[in-house]
Amino acid sequence: MTKENEKLAMKVSILSIILNVLLSIIKFIGGLFLKSGALVSDAIHSASDVISTFIVMFGMKISNKKADKNHPYGHERIECIAALILSMILIFVGLEIGIQGIKNIFISKEIVVPGKFALVIALISIIMKEVMFWYTNIVGKKIKSTALIADAWHHRSDSLSSIGSFFGILGANLGLKFADPLASVVICIFILKAGYDILMDASRKLTDESCDDDTINKIIDIAKNQEGVLSIDKLQTRLFSSKIYIDLEIGADSKKTLEETHKIAEKVHEEIENQIDMVKHCMVHVNPYEEKIESNN
Repeated sequence: MTKENEKLAMKVSILSIILNVLLSIIKFIGGLFLKSGALVSDAIHSASDVISTFIVMFGMKISNKKADKNHPYGHERIECIAALILSMILIFVGLEIGIQGIKNIFISKEIVVPGKFALVIALISIIMKEVMFWYTNIVGKKIKSTALIADAWHHRSDSLSSIGSFFGILGANLGLKFADPLASVVICIFILKAGYDILMDASRKLTDESCDDDTINKIIDIAKNQEGVLSIDKLQTRLFSSKIYIDLEIGADSKKTLEETHKIAEKVHEEIENQIDMVKHCMVHVNPYEEKIESNN
């Protein structure tokens, strides 16, 4: 991640912290005064977003440290670890909301009708969290930050939680006892799905999974189009957080000098790194190429 992208990510994270603190205070105070348990729970959920954003900031800061003696390949995978932690938080929050919803469905409770102004607070929360989700997600994809995208989905989980609060409060005002817990169970499913997707994506990038087929085909096409490349003998790729490492073997005319084949390899290396932004390192090995003449016998 470049310094410019790091600064942009930090600005997004700081904005996220400020808004989440404000939302937590508004929902908590509103929930207490308006007798809305849903709003109080939603306030606690928003407070958890502050913790998750600090984890993202820490992960991005460490992942951008330069390579050193103990970490010659850099620290990018720290960002994936931050995303893993966030996915666990999402899954925990989703399960907590779902379990509480199921309990409320099967355990009869006296209906407490919150004040109607609680609906306004819940609606403000939904709008703000959706804006934060889209903004953070767009920036995260732009700078290819796994942790920032994970944080965006945490905003989405809070938005879904606020939607549950809204319909729960509305249902209570309309006399529908099970509106809140039913909404909580549905919200739980969405949050668990988001947490699972982030968990799988971060896991792929921590276990040296290869690139997608489109990227592999693009690497092959770039290499083939370079002058002097007669064959693609072997190609291995691995994801390293948001970056790609490439090991490529090409065939070149065996009659060329070492200096000439080295220039061919250098050209392939430069073009791949220039044309594919995600490539952090590309190792190109040259094999002697002997044209095979098929026998007619």
